[in-house]
Formats: sequence, C-alpha cells, structure tokens
Amino acid sequence: MTTLLGRFKQRLRRFAQKPGSADLAPYRKLLVDVNELADRFSGLDDEELTAAAAELREKSDFGRVELVEVCALAREAADRALGLRPFDVQILGALGLLEGHVVEMATGEGKTLSGAIAAAGFALRGDQVHVVSVNDYLAQRDAEWMKPLYDLLGVSVGWIGQTSKPEERRAGYAAEVTYAPVSEIGFDVLRDRLATDEADRIVPEPRVALVDEADSVLVDEARVPLVLAGSTAGPSADPALAALVKRLRRDLHFEIDDEERNVYLTGAGSELVERELGGIDLYSDEHVSTTLSKVNVALHAQVLLHRDVDYIVRDGKVHLINDTRGRIANLQRWPDGLQAAVEAKESVQTTDSGEVLDSVTVQALLSRYPTVCGMTGTAVAVAEQLRDFYSLEVLVIPPNVECVREDEDARLYTTLELKEAAIVEEIKEVHESGRPILVGTLDVAESERLSRKLSEAGLECVVLNAKNDAEEAAIIADAGSFGRVTVSTQMAGRGTDIRLGGHDQTDRERIAELGGLYVIGTGRHPFSRLDDQLRGRAGRQGDPGGSVFFSSLQDELVTQYVPDHDEPAEVEDDGRILDLGTLHTVDHAQRVAEGVQLEIHRNTWRYSKLVEHQRTLLLEFRDRVLTSDLAWKELAERKPERAEELDELDEEIRVRAARLIALHHLDQRWTDHLVFLTDLREGIHLRALARQNPLDEFHREAIPQYHRIAPDAWEEAEETFVKAKIDEDGAHLAEAGVKRPNTTWTYLVNDNPFSSGLEETFKSLVKLVRRK
Repeated sequence: MTTLLGRFKQRLRRFAQKPGSADLAPYRKLLVDVNELADRFSGLDDEELTAAAAELREKSDFGRVELVEVCALAREAADRALGLRPFDVQILGALGLLEGHVVEMATGEGKTLSGAIAAAGFALRGDQVHVVSVNDYLAQRDAEWMKPLYDLLGVSVGWIGQTSKPEERRAGYAAEVTYAPVSEIGFDVLRDRLATDEADRIVPEPRVALVDEADSVLVDEARVPLVLAGSTAGPSADPALAALVKRLRRDLHFEIDDEERNVYLTGAGSELVERELGGIDLYSDEHVSTTLSKVNVALHAQVLLHRDVDYIVRDGKVHLINDTRGRIANLQRWPDGLQAAVEAKESVQTTDSGEVLDSVTVQALLSRYPTVCGMTGTAVAVAEQLRDFYSLEVLVIPPNVECVREDEDARLYTTLELKEAAIVEEIKEVHESGRPILVGTLDVAESERLSRKLSEAGLECVVLNAKNDAEEAAIIADAGSFGRVTVSTQMAGRGTDIRLGGHDQTDRERIAELGGLYVIGTGRHPFSRLDDQLRGRAGRQGDPGGSVFFSSLQDELVTQYVPDHDEPAEVEDDGRILDLGTLHTVDHAQRVAEGVQLEIHRNTWRYSKLVEHQRTLLLEFRDRVLTSDLAWKELAERKPERAEELDELDEEIRVRAARLIALHHLDQRWTDHLVFLTDLREGIHLRALARQNPLDEFHREAIPQYHRIAPDAWEEAEETFVKAKIDEDGAHLAEAGVKRPNTTWTYLVNDNPFSSGLEETFKSLVKLVRRK
C-alpha cells in the first residue's frame, strides 16, 4: 500500500510540477534488475568483483543493461569498501545521473554515494569525469571518503584544491574521476588558454561534469565570471576620497533610490565635494570620467556595501560573502575600482589590480562538457532554468523513509525589532525542554545581533557564519545535541548532516521524543529553495523535526520587491500579523524576486552567448597557432627578408620564436576586446531610450570589433618579428618591449553588486504591472 501511495504521489508531482521533470517509472524497473544482479555479485571475491568491473570497459555499446551492471557492482563494492550498502533510492539517483539528469534527493539521503556510483559508471564507460564541488573541503573529503569504492572497482580518483601545486593538479586531472571546486577547474582552463607551450596545458578535453549542489552551481553562480588577471598599473583608490564620502549625509549630500540599489550626489553634495577637492568642476571634461567616477565608486562602497553583510574584514583583508551560502567567497572580489574603494573605506591594504587577460562564466565553463548531470536537495524549483540553459531535466527521487517533519505556518510581524523579539521568545520557550534548535539567519550581521540578544536573555548559543566557517563541520555535527542552540548563516552546501544527539548520537531517543531538531528561519530568502534547504536540515532519514519561518514587513525582501504592499488589517499586541491578505505579501515578494532574477539570467546569457562564441572561435585559431608552424609560415610570408635572415637557425627555434610572438599579440588583442565588450555592455541598456534593441546594438558593434582581432594581431606580430632579436636562445621579446605579465592571479568577480541597467529595467516593469 505504501509503495502504491508513493508511486501515486510521484505521478501527481510529475503532473503538477514545473516543466523539466523526468519520469521515475523506467528507473524503478531498472532497480528491480539491479537488485537481482547484486545478489549474484555478492558471491564474488574482491578480485573477481574488480575483474567484473574491468570487463565493462571492453563493452563497445554501453546501454541500460550495462548501467544496471554498474549499479549492481557498485552496490556490492560500496558495502565491502565503505560499509555502506546503498539504499534503493541511492541506486535510483545514480541511474538518473548516469542518464544525464539532475537528481533531487533530500538532505541526508546520501547524494555523495550516488554521485560516486555514477562517476565510476561513467569512468568504466570510458569517460573522464569531473565531480564539480562548491568548495575545497567537500572536494577533498568526498574524494578520500569514496576512494576505497573506486579502488575496488578499478577506477582511479584524484582531487584538486586551491593549494594544489601544478604537479598535483596534473596528477589530479590524470585520474579517471577528479573532484574539484568549480572555480579551480575554471582557473585551470583559463591558465591553459594562455599557455605558450602545448606541454604546459593540464586540463583534459571535457567529457562529463557531475555537479554537486547543482542548483547553486548551475543557477546561482551561473553568471559569476572567473577571471585570470595580469599585473599592470591598475586603478587605485584614494584614501582621502574614502574619508570625504564618510562625511556626506543622506538626503542632504546624497540620495538613495527606493530599493537602496543606487546612490546619487545631490547638488549640495557635488558642491561640497568640489570645494573639498580644491574648487574643481566635477562635471567638466577633465574630471567627469576620472574624479567623478572615483567619487561615485567611493560613495557606493561607503553607502551600499555593508560590513558583515556583503563582506567581512579579517586578517587585514576584505573578504566577500557569498550570499547564497553565508560563507566567505574565496578568491572573489568586486571589479577593481570598487574593490579598492571598499579596501580604502576599511583602511586596509589595497590588493593588486591589473588587466583582465581572460574570463569565463561558470555557465560557459560547464557548457563545454558534452555530458552534464548533477544532484541537489532542491532542483524542482529551478527546473525551468536547468532546461532553458543546460537542456537538463530533473528526476525527483523519493526519500528512503517518509519525511515526518512538521512545518509550521510562517509568522509575519510589522517591524524588524518585533520580529527579532518574537524569535528570541520562541527560542527561549523551546530551549527550556532541551530540544536542539538551529536558527538560520540571512547574513553575518544578523547572526551576531541575534547572538547578542540571546546572550542578554540568558541563552547560550554557538554561532556559525563567514567569520568562523573553518569550524563548520564540528559545529554542524553537534547542532543536534541536547540543549544546543546553533545560530548559522545560509546552510546550503555545508556538506555535513545534523544527527540527533550530535556526532556520537548521545541522547538520540530522548531528543526524538522532544520532537527532534527545530529549525527557525529568521527571514525568507530571495529564492524559495534556500528556505527549503534550511528546512531540510530537520527530519533527516525519517527523524522527527520541525520548522518555522519568521518575517517582517521591514525585511529587505519585502521592501525591495513589494514596497507598496497594503497595510495589515489585523495585528496582535506583539506585532504579529494575522490577516491572510498581508500574510501572502512575503510569498509574493519571493515570487517577484525569483522572476526578476530569472529574467536577468536569461538576458545576461543572451549577451554572453555571443562572447562565448567569439571566444570559442578565437581559441580554435589559437590552438592552431600553438600546435603547428602556422605563425612561422604567416610571418615568413609577410616578411620574407626577415625570414631569410633567420634561415641559419634551427627550424624548431624559428618556429617557436614566431609562435611566441604571434600568441603574445593575439592574447593582447583578446584582452583589449574584453575591455571593449565590458565598456559596451555597461551602457548598452540606454540604447532602449532611443527605441533601439540593446541586444541587436551589442551584436552590431561587437561582431566587427571581433573580426579585427586577428588582422591587428598579425600586423603587430610583423613589427615584433622584424625588430626582436632572435638567436639560438630564441626570441628576446622583453628587449623588444613585448612582455607578458610577470605575475598572474585568479579571482571571481562579484559583478555589479548594487545595480544594473537590466535589473532596474525589470524591477520597473514589475512595479508597473503591479500598479495596473
């Protein structure tokens, strides 16, 4: 009866949910075959099991019969090597991954093991697999944890992290299965693109990307550019400007737009700044593109970017916070001018700046792989994006044990202060029973503010946020202990389950009788699935649990996306709102936020597609230059006299010298092209005011500019070919004034954190529709 009910729910879910969902029924049929075959494999010894896996490598056709065999072998191997016999739902997840889906599996259902089974299956099929993680910790942990399984199946495995040396990276990529953060794969790809020797490239041709936390990587971070920069004299921030803008006053010297996404100098503000800078005219030709620009950036840094919300300061450095994870965004920075302005604001040393040599978005990086699949706890909510941008379907895997968590109705309050008072009261009341509580906050500042209020109320708590995320595994492991109150920022991608009774599960039964882990959300996230990820920390594997979310009409989600909401008609003395109409305000704000972000993503990708197409064409041409004597032939034909002078040199030396010259100028022209495209994009939305289509105009200007790259590069290469000294030691390019950056570094750009023309356009449209 339970099975029939489960199947009915699955079919109902498929009928009702968003487009982009796959049918589970065919995989249930395959599961029967897997279970039958696994019983046969149980009689094999370890060597015979490894040999059976090796036989799969010889199969010329790798269909569903072979997938069944892979999963049956892996089930037995996992039992022996890890002491973990995969549940049926984990096998279903692996089958879905092997057929190229994004599988949705609830928190605590064992996604890591499902991913390892699928990765081993792809490897036995003959594909190299990159298991794409969200951070170094999870990449190393999962690779080392699953290694005995891979070993027993005869599959090699490696991992890569931020601290990996070049030889360690080469070894990691040489393995059949490589675990690595998405950023590190991207940075290695960028470095390979600028290699001047084929032997220096380390990333193999892409085959399969198996993405952990797929919604976070494929959707939330899809537009994040990964950047390779070279050292040059870049823009710097003036500490005097940072000090000056701190003296400006809101509504007198500057104004902030209604949604607090942009800031503008008033007439009085402009006069004050001009006077303090020696009586200059900010809007003159001399200063409008330099001084005024720097003042505006300093003002944005001072007013719109907040310490302990957008970034923290630690060890004398500004560290950005990833707002979808509540953790430090390692290696992430804002575009140079803004990054330097924030550093000046906080009086810390300004980090290096320089020219962008190349960049790639996460979406473009993963689109290189012929096969992409992934796993997460919340995929259905982004099924539309996964289908639109990656042609992926979501396969929803039911839980191994039915979830019995009790999710209470959300509570809404009139003000932020009254909401937080109610949260403290709720924690105090629940804590008296000893029931463990996990409080999910929206940012670092809120987590620390709530911690102080709990302390004032006589309640001890453990805080997990971007300031101490190195301790996260230990903190999360014991968040289910008796009497524990844990206050944490975003829980997505934490990678550790919360077990009732803590890591050793002491008092497990006692806590279960109290109702299990109680999750309290201090506000709703801009995306409903982030709420679901927080809720999902309770009720793991059939455990009891509960959740409740608190919101207020002063929360940023409401003030940004439904600023003109109706006033509540029914309010209790403690500020809690009861009338149904107002209670739906937060849900409406969340839907608006999700819609705005989806449209921004779609439109950003429409621009990015052209850039990626141009990059692909250029890289194909660059590869021909790198791997052949094309550069020598071209330059010798253009400058035959110079070629004759070099005839006495060994051919290999001549070819390599010409190649270095050509590659330098080709790379420099691409760098210049990226600067042109960035400048073009920044103002292209204004073309709409002239009744022009911004996307068409972008293409109209970007395409001719691209076609000039190769001709310009060859012309400059000609000049260098003639004037550079070339002898037995090769080309002495530095002496000819041709120098590559002596240092390079990588980072992620938190692009345009306060506003964009697209975002403002969409928000305006949303407001207009709502008013009508």
